[in-house]
Amino acid sequence: MIPLHVHSEYSLLQSTAGVDQLINTAAEYNLSAIALTDTNGMHGLIRFYKAANEKGIKPLPGAYIDDPGNKNIYVLLLAKNFKGYSDICRIITTRKLKKEFSLEHLLREDFPDLFIITHSLELLQKIPLRENIFAELISTRYEQKKTRSLYEFCISNGVKYVASNPIYFLNKDDYLIHQTVTAIRTGTTIENINSADLADEEFYFKDPAQIEKIWRKLPDALNNIEFIKDDCNVDLGLGRYKFPVYPSDEDPFSLLWQLSFEGLSKRYNPVTPQAKERLLYELNVINDLHLSNYFLVVWDILKEARRRGMITIGRGSAANSIVSYCLGFTEIDPIKHNLYFERFLNKSRSSPPDIDMDFSWRERDEIVRYVFEKYGYEYVAFISTHVTFKARSAFRETAKVFGFSDAEISKISKYIPWTDARNLPDVPELFPEAKSLKLNIEPWKTITNTAAKLANFPRHLSIHPGGIIIAPEPITTYTALEYAQNKGVGLIITQPDMHGIEDLGLVKIDLLSQRGLGVLRSTIEQIDYNNSLLNSYD
Repeated sequence: MIPLHVHSEYSLLQSTAGVDQLINTAAEYNLSAIALTDTNGMHGLIRFYKAANEKGIKPLPGAYIDDPGNKNIYVLLLAKNFKGYSDICRIITTRKLKKEFSLEHLLREDFPDLFIITHSLELLQKIPLRENIFAELISTRYEQKKTRSLYEFCISNGVKYVASNPIYFLNKDDYLIHQTVTAIRTGTTIENINSADLADEEFYFKDPAQIEKIWRKLPDALNNIEFIKDDCNVDLGLGRYKFPVYPSDEDPFSLLWQLSFEGLSKRYNPVTPQAKERLLYELNVINDLHLSNYFLVVWDILKEARRRGMITIGRGSAANSIVSYCLGFTEIDPIKHNLYFERFLNKSRSSPPDIDMDFSWRERDEIVRYVFEKYGYEYVAFISTHVTFKARSAFRETAKVFGFSDAEISKISKYIPWTDARNLPDVPELFPEAKSLKLNIEPWKTITNTAAKLANFPRHLSIHPGGIIIAPEPITTYTALEYAQNKGVGLIITQPDMHGIEDLGLVKIDLLSQRGLGVLRSTIEQIDYNNSLLNSYD
């Protein structure tokens, strides 16, 4: 017996500790597999996938997709294979980016690499009933009438059904946390939460023996769980790199070789045996690690920036490479300064090289636009960052949903130091500046203890300050996308953060906005202007 619907987007399960607790609980119950189905997303999937595999538990990637026009209609999607996983990524992206999204319209299309499970009788009555479509039977007292209608529909129409116990929180005692994060998400107080936004109190991680007892009179509902589990085998290819592709008819390594030796003759006059030997060594390492396209893409971006008259420079450990020096990424001669290439790149390195490219803050957007246009909007995206709750933000948001005003909250929160939210109950003892706070008396005791449980819980998505990815195939082959919530419509970001993207094997390229280069550009422009004024008097 495995849970098919673990919903973590608005519960503690989404935090790092929550994922570990989830997998540890699954291990305690001797579960062979477990599914993760966040609402319209797979933000925490990579962390979940890795943690499950480490415990020898099969992870079942999936998502809970609701209909923007009717929140009573939803489906659970579970991937049978990598193609099914990519299908879910595309569906989530469409759900997030397209206002006209409709589940009924979507499910007219056949998705043979997915299991489609729904608790919505209305939806089942409207879509083609294929072999991979199941009715979701939920056993709680609030769902009994609907479940009975679903079961009767399945019997009459030959539709398969499956037992489900949605999990929104690990333990029954965590219901207050679920109420708190739901109130934060919907911008209300705990007292005024719309019941439709809350999960059932029974939606916690039950012992499989309890579930089997509930469904003992309907064994097919349990057997179908095993059937689905056995048919889902998704390999996300973690650690296998998917490098960007430089558009050219030439062999990438041959082109890189040619450009590097052209640069060598420009950088060294005459070309020394030591420089040539070093270049050959580095090129062979780059070729062995299949990085030619990556270097060509970086070369292309910097070449275009300089063609447009931008002030730009590469930095970081790339300065240890003579290939970087010959291609114009950096201005430091690694031979002259005795810099070791292996600090930048070597065959034992488990991660791809990191070449940071600095641009003036006034010009970065222009070069980013070039990258999107050159490599294709379907292949390029910004990387997200997952902004999490720390002590002050957790305290403020929790106090708000308990009904306190900003003025009341500020009297306390201004004394809370910048620390981990887990420290909140002990802040007066840990930090001298907060020793006057009376957090051990009600209602602040309950608020503080509740807020502490939001430690590292995701608050919202933002944009990585410089990171973009260029994928060899459309990005939705590998990950779902959405709009950055705090930046407005127009900037599309990946749902996984930098760490998840790197685990997926997509290579981060840093195009950084550097204010110092902007100041340098302004200084040059001012000098040119002043010179023009002086010349006008001659």
